[in-house]
Amino acid sequence: AMVRNVTDVDDSILPKARELGVDYLELAEAELSKFRDDMATLGLVPPMAEPRATEAVADIIDLVTQLLTSKHAYRAGGAVYFDISTAPGFGDLSGCSREQMLRLAAARAGRPDDPSKRDPLDFVLWQPSAADEPSWEAPFGRGRPGWHIECSAMAMRLHGSTLDLHGGGTDLIFPHHECEQAQSEAITGKPFVRHWLHTAMVAYEGEKMSKSLGNLVFVGDLMRVADPRAVRLSLMRHHYRAGFEWHDSEVQEG
Repeated sequence: AMVRNVTDVDDSILPKARELGVDYLELAEAELSKFRDDMATLGLVPPMAEPRATEAVADIIDLVTQLLTSKHAYRAGGAVYFDISTAPGFGDLSGCSREQMLRLAAARAGRPDDPSKRDPLDFVLWQPSAADEPSWEAPFGRGRPGWHIECSAMAMRLHGSTLDLHGGGTDLIFPHHECEQAQSEAITGKPFVRHWLHTAMVAYEGEKMSKSLGNLVFVGDLMRVADPRAVRLSLMRHHYRAGFEWHDSEVQEG
């Protein structure tokens, strides 16, 4: 059975909600509704479940408590961090050197310069909330969960200790999936994932596709100018592990 995690509270959605002047849950619901509509129009089978991080806070607090008790985590500066020195296989999933991991952590909101960390690659499990951010009571202080522990809690609640397949983009391999695997296996003592499926990145008209460049191509926009079946066929022509370059003419060529 397929499960699709919905991280409706994290370091990406909260600043955007603040910028737009809307409640973070309202923003999450609007984006999720848009995504569901696009997937239905494409004819994709819906997942068995779509758990939300905000519904899993009790599970998250329990997991963080277990990690603190087993000394895989520590408290510092009002937050709780995972101690990567207790995870000897940390870095095996990505195959990155320490220098590469530090560079990726800095680029992907891992905050290696956080002075509260014992090791720059240690990652947040629980953190204090800003005045205008949501927060929950926990034994280790009022605050909100880190991104990585949200996904472990949602996955393990529905699939148990080990997942057969875990998907995501190659941009999630480090730090997200590396951290997710380290904390999950520290809790269960079992392999977290049997097979990883990482989707390669897509370029647009010769340039990397990214939010920062503002050159994203949305499925919803494509389906306004082409049959959804043509859009789906155009995407299926590319192997999921092979990066490719999208051109506006591609949907007309299938």
